This record gives sequence, structure tokens and C-alpha cells, in this order.
Amino acid sequence: MQGVHGTVRRFWSGLLCLLVAGAAWILCGGGTWQSDWLAALRQPARTATGEPQLVSVEPLPALDGEMCEWVPAGAGVPLASALRLAALAQAQDAPRTSAMNADREPVRIVRDTYPTYSAVGVDLQTNEVYLQDENLFGLMVFDRQTDTPPAAAFSEPKRRLRGSETRLEFNCALYVDQGTGDVYSVNNDMVDTMVVFPRGAMGNVAPMRQLHTPHRTYGIAVDEGAQELYLTVQHPPQVVVYRKTAAAEDKPLRILRGNRTQMKDAHGIALDTKNNLMFVSNHGTLPNENSSGGSFEPPSITVYPLKAGGDTPPLRVIEGPKTQLNWPALLFLDQERGDLYVANDVDNSILVFKADDRGDVAPSRAIKGPKTGLMNPTGIFLDPRNDELWVSNMGNHSATVYRRTASGDAAPLRTIRSAPMGKTAQMIGNPGGVGYDTKREEILVPN
Repeated sequence: MQGVHGTVRRFWSGLLCLLVAGAAWILCGGGTWQSDWLAALRQPARTATGEPQLVSVEPLPALDGEMCEWVPAGAGVPLASALRLAALAQAQDAPRTSAMNADREPVRIVRDTYPTYSAVGVDLQTNEVYLQDENLFGLMVFDRQTDTPPAAAFSEPKRRLRGSETRLEFNCALYVDQGTGDVYSVNNDMVDTMVVFPRGAMGNVAPMRQLHTPHRTYGIAVDEGAQELYLTVQHPPQVVVYRKTAAAEDKPLRILRGNRTQMKDAHGIALDTKNNLMFVSNHGTLPNENSSGGSFEPPSITVYPLKAGGDTPPLRVIEGPKTQLNWPALLFLDQERGDLYVANDVDNSILVFKADDRGDVAPSRAIKGPKTGLMNPTGIFLDPRNDELWVSNMGNHSATVYRRTASGDAAPLRTIRSAPMGKTAQMIGNPGGVGYDTKREEILVPN
């Protein structure tokens, strides 16, 4: 092995000597070679070889004016960061103007400063009307006989519930316990809480009981005999049933939910405890649960056994063009006469079906027309003691009351207004964005 190593060392030593000698020749005696190489560079043309060749070398022109400070590659400052720092320095040197103030006042504000009523209920013991104000987040209480004169700007309530302590926010449905006078209010979009107030509550007061509810809870009904509380949920469409006294984080007794239920954006609910039936109104929109998109199905009313749970199909469905259903909202069932009342939002109408109707059937009667004062009705309540039908109108800041048997273009018996006559509600609910139509010069607000 030592002989092999010695041979390798002698080879590399000889090669190093040759390299040193060649370098010395180039530096000392290679003048002729250098001259030839420089002369070749000065030749005006090159022979085509099919390979890239150096043609000429020209210096860059001198640059005048200011230049950005050169940042060496090894300086460790990314280009994006350097640009941000330069922009910040420029902004700091710029004169201060109102446009630089992030807290500046808006040029104008588009909003509705009047109450808009999503639901209505009557306390038959005190002759008081409860109106659910979804715009300003509150409850307004009026005397049942209140009738706003046409020339009046509005009617003043007897009392109101409003403020952060009440936990009222996007409150869309209510239930008045005719025995105790307790008022149940359902919040739809933000706080996910049903709140309960005692009779006579007013001001910015905390509820006496709260129940954490599923997101997008909308409608409410109570089976007083069974002491059970029914709530609808828009999406995923379902009915959740609790003990009537449920509070805090109490869990439902049962849940009606699934594809076979045929619920689609569930809203209103009414109970027939005599015939053990449950009625649910459906807008028809059906988002996909696990992906974007969805579908638009016909609006409908689905009917189930009162104690239904799980993925139970409906006993029957009211659906089709003859029904005139268009965003059916809250429901009320007259168990004595078998009449189902529907607040038909987009159609500006009140529809009345028979409790045993099914399929594509026309309502037995409808309240609709310019004399009715109906505009986007969403809440409804039948007062059996005074034989009156109450409606809350989201579209014009009003509640209208009719004879129970009213039909067609019937004028209301009385109207409670909380805004000047003819004032249309802007109906801005929970805006998720804003757009501008430059052609029509219109602001588009999705809710």
C-alpha cells in the first residue's frame, strides 16, 4: 500500500509543476498570444459556427437623476419589505389630510331609524299587544285598541324593552304565555339565544331566563299540555323540541331533521294538539351542508306527527303554484275551526288553508290588496276572545288588525304605526357586503 501511495503523490506533484510553468509562460512570454487574442476581439465579423459568440462590448450610458438606494442581496431585507418601508417613509413625509384619517365621519348613512315588526302577540289578560322590533332590537308594547291616525307620525308605546341587557338581537318570533304573561323572544342571527321576560318588564333589563339555541333559530310554538317548546331552525332545516322551562345549555328532548323530512329553510311552526299534528312553513332555499351552492325548491308547508323526531317524512305537503306560497313566514292554527293562517311575506298577503289540505291546493281565502295595508307580513296572531286577526308588517313599520273572517282587499279595523304614513322600511337586516350598480346608480345590499 505504501508503494501505491508514493506513486500517486509523485503524479500530482508533476502535474502541479506543469501548471505552474504554463502560467509563467503566459504571464512572461505569452505576449504574442495576448496580442492575437485582443486582435480577434476587434474583428468586425465572426465565422458562423452554430454556437453563441461575443460580438461586441459597449458601455452603458451614464444615468442622471435620483436612483433608489441599492440593497445588496446579502442584506437580508426582502424586496416586498423594502418597498413597504419606502412607502411608509413617503407617507410619513406627506402632508396630513382628512383622507388619511381612518376614523373620519361618513359622507352619509343609509339606515332605518324606525322600528320594523317581525312578529306580533296579544296578552289576552291585559289587552296588550307585543310587537317584535327586529330593526332596533326591542319589544314594543301597545294597548290593544291603539289606532294611529293617518295624520300622526306614529303611536307611542305603553312601554318598551330595549338595550344590551335584554339580549334582544335580530329577534324574529315571540310567544306570549296566556297563563303567566311571560314573553318568549327568539333571536335569529347573532346571539343564538331565546330570552324570556315576565309580564310588565320594561327598559334595559336582563331576561329572567335564557336558552342557548342553534344558530338560525326562527319560529316558536308551545304545547302547553305537554309543557314542550318547539323551535324551527332555518339551516340545516330542523325542529328542535325542549322542555318549556329549558334554560342555559339544556339539550333538546328530540330533533326532527334529515332529507326525508323535506324541510327547506324552515321558518314558521304551528301545533294541533287535538289531532297531534305539527305544521312547518318552508321558504324553499336548500344550501348544501358540506359544500358551496345549493338549490331553490318550491315553498311549502310540511305536516308531521306532533311527536315526530329523527328523519321522519311528512304526512302530507302543501305545495305548488295554486297555493300562492311565496316565502311563507310565521303560522297560526285555529284549532277550533281547523284554519291554518300563513303570513305570506313576498306576496304581501295572508293565506288561510284548511288544516287537512294537501298538495297543490288554493287557499280557502286570502287577505290581499292595496286597502289591506299589508307589506311583507311575517308575523301573525289570532285573538279568539275578540275574534281579531293581528299581522306584523316588516315592510312599512306597522301592525294591522282585521276581523277573523276578513277576505280579499279588506281594510284593517285598526293600524298601529311606528313611522309616518307611507314610510317604506329599508329592510336592511344583517348586511354581509355592499355593491354599486353604476348603470342604475343603485346601492345593492345583500342581507
